Amino acid sequence: MTGATHGHKSTLGYFRWAFLFTAVGIGLGGWLGWAMTGTLEGTLSVLFIVAVLSVLEISLSFDNAIVNANKLKTMTPVWQRRFLTWGILIAVFGMRILFPVLIVVIAARIGPIDALVLAASDPGRYSEIMHDAHLPIAAFGGTFLMMVALSFFFDHEKEVHWIRRLEAWAVRYASIRGIEVAVVLVFLILFSRLQDDGQAATFLRAGVWGLLTFLLVEVLGGVLDRKQQVVTGAAQGGLGAFLYLEVLDASFSFDGVIGAFALSQNLFVIAIGLGIGAMYVRSMTIMLVEKGTLTQYQFLEHGAFYAILVLSVIMYAQTLVHVPEVITGLGGALLIGIALWSSVRLNRRMAAAE
Repeated sequence: MTGATHGHKSTLGYFRWAFLFTAVGIGLGGWLGWAMTGTLEGTLSVLFIVAVLSVLEISLSFDNAIVNANKLKTMTPVWQRRFLTWGILIAVFGMRILFPVLIVVIAARIGPIDALVLAASDPGRYSEIMHDAHLPIAAFGGTFLMMVALSFFFDHEKEVHWIRRLEAWAVRYASIRGIEVAVVLVFLILFSRLQDDGQAATFLRAGVWGLLTFLLVEVLGGVLDRKQQVVTGAAQGGLGAFLYLEVLDASFSFDGVIGAFALSQNLFVIAIGLGIGAMYVRSMTIMLVEKGTLTQYQFLEHGAFYAILVLSVIMYAQTLVHVPEVITGLGGALLIGIALWSSVRLNRRMAAAE
């Protein structure tokens, strides 16, 4: 994927499939709303929830699109295409439909078919089970995302700094092996001590699993990509990078999926709304890669990783207090917006100097 090949493609052209998926989603949402309520008012209410969920998903996952684009730059064209086809199927159907079902299967100890029947026949009970599972999910996802963010900042090869003093300090101590793991463990232990007695062990255990998952994905990704390089001679990311992006997407999805049950208790309405949002995130990812946006705006990537770090802490905090999803989404968007503004200012200064 090169800028020369796609340089004349319009911005709207990148969102063609997202627009098509939106039309299909609205159709499905309208049919579902009419089947559930039998009234025009009820149908419009369902469509409104679908629209809100779509916006929620986009706002929560914009930083995900930037990180995906950054990783995709290092992948071979074959694996780029696989991520943008297979990956979106996993993201839309796996994380937005199968993941909530899997939570109920594990939490309620029932079969997958029974979980789907429960979602259709008793959405209130289904929503209750999802909310009861929020603490371990938040601990797991928050830990994984915190490792993702800290691994970006504690990198001795990192040369471009946005918040210079803070990021230069992180680079200076990046040579200490496992420093990001130590920082995450401090947060994990601190928040586990704030939990109720019965929940502390659950929080700590889920967080440790999130940490181990990150480390295993890193190790497995390195092994798989090295094997691929031996076979193909390619020095770019392949299956390992693909797995990393899928687990990363899953961690981002936790917050949106759980938060969606505050707007609707119907699994299928949630899946349609979040699925539409996921398609726009995919389109933004492709646009960022093909237009070379991350190269043009140097601090955009930094803003995304700061947003991820903030999101990870919010996911921890949500186990203690309710943090509205609108704050989570707007907080990330604000950080990315400031980073974009800083990048534009830098570009203007460089142009003036030349």
